[in-house]
Amino acid sequence: MHTNVKLNRAIKCGILTVSDTRNFDTDKGGKLVQTLLSEIEVTIPTDSYKIVKDDKIAIATQIEDWLTTDLDVIVTTGGTGIAQRDVTIEAIAPYITKEIEGFGELFRYLSYTKDVGTRAMLSRAVAGAHKDKLLFCLPGSTGAVRLAIEELIKPELTHLIKELTK
Repeated sequence: MHTNVKLNRAIKCGILTVSDTRNFDTDKGGKLVQTLLSEIEVTIPTDSYKIVKDDKIAIATQIEDWLTTDLDVIVTTGGTGIAQRDVTIEAIAPYITKEIEGFGELFRYLSYTKDVGTRAMLSRAVAGAHKDKLLFCLPGSTGAVRLAIEELIKPELTHLIKELTK
């Protein structure tokens, strides 16, 4: 764990929930991302928490917009399964210039051993970098969000950002 790695500035994060049914009142996954990351003093700037439909163009448009800002991290929830409507990975893949393969592998392993068993293979959760920004695509369930944030993202976030900005 690299929890001792410090940055000399606040980490800024955008949260994008992908769903045809959720709104700001019912979006538990996006709110949980915000809550868990705030515990390590990650800030969510004004207008950096959005909900878009399961639509490749809507997702890509929001990601493109955030890639031009000073955000350090973009976390998406939802749209990572295998259903026809699950297009988050397809929308974001063109922007990932360096995939962090270990994230998806570890997420599925932890999901398998701690939570959902063989259903873990259905998740296409992924992480990667676009220039100096990190992108994490998480499933929409609160269990998956909690697992990814607590077990993988929080322990390594500052280290990952330091590595990207070398």
